[in-house]
Amino acid sequence: MKSTLRPAEPGEIIPEDYFRRLTPAELFTTEAPLEVDLGCGNGSFSLEMAQQFPDRNFLAVERLLGRVRKICKRASETGLKNLRVLRLEARYTVEWLLPHASVSRLHLLFPDPWPKAKHHRRRLVQRDFLHALRKVLVPGGEFLFKTDHEDYFEWAREELALFDHFESLPWDEQNDELSFYPETAFEEQWRAEGRAVHQLRMRNPTA
Repeated sequence: MKSTLRPAEPGEIIPEDYFRRLTPAELFTTEAPLEVDLGCGNGSFSLEMAQQFPDRNFLAVERLLGRVRKICKRASETGLKNLRVLRLEARYTVEWLLPHASVSRLHLLFPDPWPKAKHHRRRLVQRDFLHALRKVLVPGGEFLFKTDHEDYFEWAREELALFDHFESLPWDEQNDELSFYPETAFEEQWRAEGRAVHQLRMRNPTA
């Protein structure tokens, strides 16, 4: 089905066809490692990362149109050429739209924990999603996950252990790769309230 949506905002991607995978060139014309901020909220994390790392490309994925417009406006005002925004549901983006072997890092930061037991099936981190994630990550690519919800954190650890196709890495903020890792608006709020933040860092094996 071809897209018949509204005109794109500056820096926004509106696929012509939502029933085929995008090509890397449709995401960015400049070749660079691609990082995805899945369910990016107000986009503060992606905006800061794109400014800090101009040699990387950043795709911010958000479902709500108002947030998409605000992120696009801020990116345009800042002159960022390495940040683009996709308005789409997170699961669909990974399972059906992102090119295979294209993503160097995927960030899933403070997703909805769906705390009620009857809603657990809606949680993003489970087997089908992890299978799709493995396909879109490059060999050696990373999945970084944060949550303030302890039950969801334990759920994610169990799902990843059962999946057994990723390697666990330490989340060492002294490491050069993580020395700059801005807090999201949710993280700032949760830490201000004294909540613990739980985090996982996983790697797609190179062989």
